[in-house]
Amino acid sequence: MTSLSEESRDALAASLGIHIDDGLLELALTHRSFAYENGGIPTNERLEFLGDSILGQAVTVMLYTEYPTLDEGDLAKRRASLVSSVALAEVARGIGLGRYVRLGRGESLTGGRDKASILADTVEAVIGAVYLDRGGDFATAFVLRLIEPLLKDPDRFGASMDPKTSLQEIAARHGREAPVYTVTESGPDHSKVFIAAVVVGDLTASGQGTSKKQAEMAAALEAWTVLNAG
Repeated sequence: MTSLSEESRDALAASLGIHIDDGLLELALTHRSFAYENGGIPTNERLEFLGDSILGQAVTVMLYTEYPTLDEGDLAKRRASLVSSVALAEVARGIGLGRYVRLGRGESLTGGRDKASILADTVEAVIGAVYLDRGGDFATAFVLRLIEPLLKDPDRFGASMDPKTSLQEIAARHGREAPVYTVTESGPDHSKVFIAAVVVGDLTASGQGTSKKQAEMAAALEAWTVLNAG
């Protein structure tokens, strides 16, 4: 995919519920793999950085306002469940965002359009584009509309607060074997990245984080989401 056709822009705008400036939208959809294959054009990573901040603020203020009896720890856990890569990927799949992402050939051939990390990053980049095009109030309303389906899921907060236990419980209910985790790490000592894989019968899910525990929790939440949807 190179530039979006007018038909694709209109279809995406309908899914997003908003028209965004064509240039900003195209930038928000440009993954680094596509940029690399096309002469090093700009990627969506700066917009992703901006969108991540806007997303976090919008969700934090909403939770603080809507749940006045929750303490700081519970608010933090709920926020984490709504802004995680798993949650944002779910949002992206719900609006069919993956089909519009501009990916390099290799990434596209290996399932990049449904990869949680790519989908989540693209959602954040789109949020950043909305902020630049329409301003802060509009971007906040856009974020809250995106996460509304997540808030309606009564099981989400329980699983997100203790995903490993929740995964073990749902695996048992489905008659599956107990989850088995493996963790690898990469990067320098001051900036390590941990990648966890969890196997539950014939299901394998992965997650990453800045610690082994965080990576395992992300993988568990991804696996729980798949089993819960089934």
